[in-house]
Amino acid sequence: MINLKSHDNKEITGAQIRAARALVRWSAKDLAQAARIGVATVSRAEVEEGRTTLTTANLKAIRLALESAGIEFIPENGGGVGVRFRDRT
Repeated sequence: MINLKSHDNKEITGAQIRAARALVRWSAKDLAQAARIGVATVSRAEVEEGRTTLTTANLKAIRLALESAGIEFIPENGGGVGVRFRDRT
């Protein structure tokens, strides 16, 4: 079962969004549809290197869409932020 509870206290970066979208092989349009936001919002988030300037609601929608597609966001833990596929076991 997929856990849709997001770690909202940990913001994700534009680079993480770009990387996550690449892992699931989604276009910006695919992510926008899954998150129910505009393509321009996805593009705006992805051009930013650090934390995005998106609203909390839009950032949460992106995070939940990518998490439901199997992505796990890795927080800053001494080695830098990242993304990976969630362990499905």
